[in-house]
Amino acid sequence: MPRRTATMLASTLMLIALLCAGVFIKVPYSELSPGPTVNTLGEHDGEPVLQIAGRTTYRTTGHLNMTTVRVTSADYNMNLVEAVYGWLAHDSKVVPHDTLYPDGKTEEQSTQENAEEFSQSQESAKVAALKELGVPVKSWVIVSTVLKGSPAEGRLHAGDVIKAVDGTAVKAPDDVAKLVTKHKPGEKVVFTIVPAKEQAAAAKANKTATKSQDVTINTAKSHDSGQERAIVGISAGTDHTFPFTIDIKLADVGGPSAGLMFALGIYDKLTPGSLTGGKFVAGTGTIDDSGTVGPIGGVEMKTVGARSKGAQYFLTPKDNCAAAAKDTPKGLTLVKVNTIDDALKALEDIRTGKTADLPKCTVKG
Repeated sequence: MPRRTATMLASTLMLIALLCAGVFIKVPYSELSPGPTVNTLGEHDGEPVLQIAGRTTYRTTGHLNMTTVRVTSADYNMNLVEAVYGWLAHDSKVVPHDTLYPDGKTEEQSTQENAEEFSQSQESAKVAALKELGVPVKSWVIVSTVLKGSPAEGRLHAGDVIKAVDGTAVKAPDDVAKLVTKHKPGEKVVFTIVPAKEQAAAAKANKTATKSQDVTINTAKSHDSGQERAIVGISAGTDHTFPFTIDIKLADVGGPSAGLMFALGIYDKLTPGSLTGGKFVAGTGTIDDSGTVGPIGGVEMKTVGARSKGAQYFLTPKDNCAAAAKDTPKGLTLVKVNTIDDALKALEDIRTGKTADLPKCTVKG
């Protein structure tokens, strides 16, 4: 066999061997890629995404699209070939597996956590939009979750309204932890609550629950490394009563990153005219009750997904601007926002053609 032919054959066999090895070698990485993007002003699976009853709504035009990211499942092990392809590809991103599933978190646990965050983001979007419109919203602090095996188990329940701790009125979720940690582990703490069932009955009757009760709980020691503080084993959150019904119908989506776009969609439907002026605007970002926009993960994949569906502008959280601007899809303008007010002002500029005034993202932020 001629030497050149032998060399080519050996090289080919070596390449095949390397490829085969790459297929079987598993690596601790996961992949992110662009997920579906949905117009909050439109329909999904045959029904409106935003359904509002008991208040006048107005016709809207254009797009206010929320964006998503697809991720590989917790139990899927990428092989070396897939990882290398993902690193080289423009429309995917490979990250350490523990970034998406820390501390051995299962896919079921991650899905549950994402569902809870998605539900909370919807509530905050409603509150932020209505506050922007000057519509009053009643809010109160509640028991969000109770840790199994904790001192609070069986004493407090999810949905209980926390009126006070040790006689001090509670006005925000953070107040609860601050008041509990004034104690030493083992000391008693007194919660003044309205049980969840009574609160639900009062809300259904459009009344304010007045019947409260005191619950005394022995605090325990935190298991956080390096800390010795008192806990009872709950997380506190916020619940609201709205003056009319706002339902967000969107299945198979998790996480808090659609908050901004939901808030803008609600605002658009409750005000005359069109926020977008018929333009295709997409975006992302968490939102809190006060209307502050927070950063999210996978922004590079979301801009790719948005542009592929026709988006012209992308509302980008301020803290995501630098990452998003490193590889902006051609034809997409990244608009920096930090609050719902910023987003509304940007939409006004887009609607009126004053795009030179838009605060654009740069690689410096």
